[in-house]
Amino acid sequence: MANRGDAFLARLRRGEVLVFDGAMGTMLFAAGLTDGACPELWNATHPDVVRGIHRGYFDAGSDFVETNTFGGTRLKLTAYGLQDRTRELNVLGARLAREVCPPSRFVAGSIGPTGHLPDWFAPLGDVSEQTLTENFREQAEALAEGGVDLFAVETMMYPEEAVLAIQAAKEATGFPVMCTMFFQFERDKGRDRTMWGTSPEEAAKILLEAGADVLGMNCGDGGPERAAAIVRAMRTVTDAPLIAYPNAGLPIVHKDGRTTYELSPEEMVKGYPAILQAGANIVGGCCGTSPAHLARISALVKAGR
Repeated sequence: MANRGDAFLARLRRGEVLVFDGAMGTMLFAAGLTDGACPELWNATHPDVVRGIHRGYFDAGSDFVETNTFGGTRLKLTAYGLQDRTRELNVLGARLAREVCPPSRFVAGSIGPTGHLPDWFAPLGDVSEQTLTENFREQAEALAEGGVDLFAVETMMYPEEAVLAIQAAKEATGFPVMCTMFFQFERDKGRDRTMWGTSPEEAAKILLEAGADVLGMNCGDGGPERAAAIVRAMRTVTDAPLIAYPNAGLPIVHKDGRTTYELSPEEMVKGYPAILQAGANIVGGCCGTSPAHLARISALVKAGR
């Protein structure tokens, strides 16, 4: 399949720092999505809202955005009884972003974890590697059909699942793949590790070997400060493009049920010079971030271009 992914990678090879988008889930909840509802279903039921979120990030200065398909594998959609709409919801998610994407910018197809473990992860494993691969391949093909330029395999908890997702997307489409891991900061040891104990350096090597074109971190519990540390660690083992899109700090649950995050746009952007100095080639935001956060981040990046 031919696409514009090569143009995306060419900008990185020229040394340009790119700006990703912010949180999709945060914006959907602000628009009325309720706990326990399927975010991907909004691609069919609330397309104008989803388009509006993408448009908001493009207007804030994002060079590319990701689709509303984080939980779009068949395995994840089965929890909502929507497994038979897997292709439809992923194609729609890609088309909604594509429809508002300016000519010089890009769309990344979001592929998140399935929530399952391969059966060799005794005693917790419950699906075969073949099933995981088939799920990722099905989603990647649907996203490509909808018009994405590359893939964002993200918030992966253990490297083995990330590897299967990278390889499935590559084999199905040939499009560039960006892959990010979820890291926790172990405060007692002063280090960052995946939930399964993988270090940033080890994760970088594994993702590169699997074929990732861009790698890095997203989400996590340490905000921009830990993002800089993770990028710095990964940079010691690779000169490949690195991405960081941390949370806006930790979530705060209010008495009225609302959830907000610690860092305002003004506070969050203060951590981004360190992320860029650590060697990040792409920066954005994850949970708790909004177009207002991305406008600040974009202004910082573009001031240095």
